[in-house]
Amino acid sequence: MMSVPVLRSAQVLAHHLPRPVAAPLVTAASRGYARFSAQERRVVELNLRRIYGDDLDEATLDRSTRRVFENYGRYWLDSLRLVDMTPEQIDLGFTYEGIEHLADPMAAGITPVVGMPHLGGWEWSAAYLTKVRGWPVASVAERLEPPELFEWFLEFRRQLGMHIIPLGPSAAAEVAAQLASGTIISLLCDRDISGDGIVVEFFGERTRLPGGPAVTALRSGAPLVPAAAFFEGDLCHAVILPAIDTERRGKLRADVTRVTQDLAHELETLIRRAPEQWHLLQPN
Repeated sequence: MMSVPVLRSAQVLAHHLPRPVAAPLVTAASRGYARFSAQERRVVELNLRRIYGDDLDEATLDRSTRRVFENYGRYWLDSLRLVDMTPEQIDLGFTYEGIEHLADPMAAGITPVVGMPHLGGWEWSAAYLTKVRGWPVASVAERLEPPELFEWFLEFRRQLGMHIIPLGPSAAAEVAAQLASGTIISLLCDRDISGDGIVVEFFGERTRLPGGPAVTALRSGAPLVPAAAFFEGDLCHAVILPAIDTERRGKLRADVTRVTQDLAHELETLIRRAPEQWHLLQPN
């Protein structure tokens, strides 16, 4: 995890350096990070093997792993630059498909829950929704140590227009209140942080994913919409899939398990579209 001084320095450089100058520097730094971060590299390699299967040769694995770290660097560069961009600039750099899966419920006064993977430029999609569309967005974030690091992330995401709910005992109630007030809830949900998530099949293996998106949608009646934001050339391109079936069919626990498994399959679909942009560096 980066330190606050490093993040502040990176933000200053992102502000002052033109993107054509900054991008090669970030790529070089990302390659160095990939070379010397053995633990994160192992996680990325394992994720890629899950997606591509046993046919993935070592040369392709090495090249794909390097691309994951390069895309992770681009994520940071683009995200840090978003703070200084006007709504018009954000709009020009953002394209989408399936926006009706958010726009139609919002027009009907029904606020959706969005489930996303750690892929591409998810911060850009939040900035687009808040600063261009004018739709409020809230998300849940784990508390980081030291506290000043967590405060930096809170302030950074506030500048993008997001409301951040710290993960903790009161998070579920605050999520429900934000949703009821008309705020879109956007949740990164390809990694179980709390350790008490729902057991699902994900890329052919059993793992746990957070049950929060399913619980929130089932309890509120809000549509649960899978989405991802991909890098395409110099643009960020969002893909929003149709809402998952969240009709109540039995006991809440069974419904949460079913819906979380359905969400896992949709996340697989999105990640397979661009595996080298899935920069999940922590074990899931």
